[in-house]
Amino acid sequence: MIYKKLIPSSLLGRSIIIIFVPIIILVILTAFVFYQTSWNIISKRLTQSVVADINVIVKLFDQDLKLNAIQIAKDDFKMDINIIPKKNLDPFSFRAESGILSKRLNQALEELDKPFFYDVSNIDKGAKIAVLLDNNFLIINVNKDRLYSESAFVFLLWMIFASLILLFFSYFFMSKQIRPLKRLSIIAETFGRGLDAPELKSTGASEIKQTAIAFNQMRTRIRRFLKQRTDMLAGVSHDLRTPLTRMKLQVSLLKDEKAKKEFELDIKEMTAMLDSYVSFVRSEAPEPIEHISINEILNDNIKKIDNENLKIEFKQLNVVETSGRPIQLKRAFQNILDNSKRYSDKILIEISKDDEGCLINIDDNGPGIPDKNYEDVFKPFFTLDPSRNKLKGESGLGLSITRDIIRSHGGDIKLEKSKLGGLRSKILLPV
Repeated sequence: MIYKKLIPSSLLGRSIIIIFVPIIILVILTAFVFYQTSWNIISKRLTQSVVADINVIVKLFDQDLKLNAIQIAKDDFKMDINIIPKKNLDPFSFRAESGILSKRLNQALEELDKPFFYDVSNIDKGAKIAVLLDNNFLIINVNKDRLYSESAFVFLLWMIFASLILLFFSYFFMSKQIRPLKRLSIIAETFGRGLDAPELKSTGASEIKQTAIAFNQMRTRIRRFLKQRTDMLAGVSHDLRTPLTRMKLQVSLLKDEKAKKEFELDIKEMTAMLDSYVSFVRSEAPEPIEHISINEILNDNIKKIDNENLKIEFKQLNVVETSGRPIQLKRAFQNILDNSKRYSDKILIEISKDDEGCLINIDDNGPGIPDKNYEDVFKPFFTLDPSRNKLKGESGLGLSITRDIIRSHGGDIKLEKSKLGGLRSKILLPV
């Protein structure tokens, strides 16, 4: 819709339109009514007064009081008079023009009951009127003050000026009211990216204050919940290591080699699970925000991978620098690369930047996963391996940790079909 393109997208712009559009409509309607009524009446009275004075002059000319008529017209009526023979007058040099003033002057001059011409094309220099007297034309130059009232338009100018003043004050006060909302959006964006966002001051209108209070309460609850979850998982992981250590000592004393191997396998599986839980807890731990280069982080991850049986190609279409937690991001990329390494022998990494942010595609030529499981693999403890063998490193938390880290930085990760035939991890991070 065209009207949607014309309406500003900001709340301040829309608020100004809501206030100012009715004022503009009011000014236009007032000007129209004024032009059709008040100015019409004023023009009628002014032209009737001028024609009445012209009628006096005409009567004086009829009484052969020409000099008296010229003097009275100049001193009292603000008119300059000349007499031109009829044959020397060019009627086409007179332009009546259109408008209320011209219409009312024509109506008033008709009351003289004499042939006439008039020219109001240049009202700033006055009106020029020609009235036929016998074989001569009486040329009357009427001062513009007799026909045109500038004070009549002061009212309209004042309305326009007052509207502009109102627009300025509306913008000034509305911008102050909307300022807390701007702070709210900035702090919400900062908090959504996992950064240390300060509390929002409750200022402005009562509704905005309530919004600020509700946001601060939500922020406190989320922080409390995250801390409780992290503390609980850290405590469980720590407490389980003690009985595992005792189990290792007891298993070492077993004489049944078959049972001993089975117990050792279970203990290793449980240890791998605990390691993944600890890794998850580390991803939740606070880490200072730093200025980082995504390219350097990915290069560090690639250097740590054993390339003997794996081919890795890194296409750097852009150099991307932003702010974030380098250790967490490195862990997130490492989880994805470990998954690709486990099931493929070729990995392609592409990094680029556009208006939306930094786009990182990690493709492999592995078997991939079914489309229906693209979201399931991000769920904690979900694994595609029916045996749920944690010794393969599939604790079911790797991708869950990765998504948490990416989203804590304000980005997102999705899975799709790779152009190499396997799986593509598509990561978008704000810059």
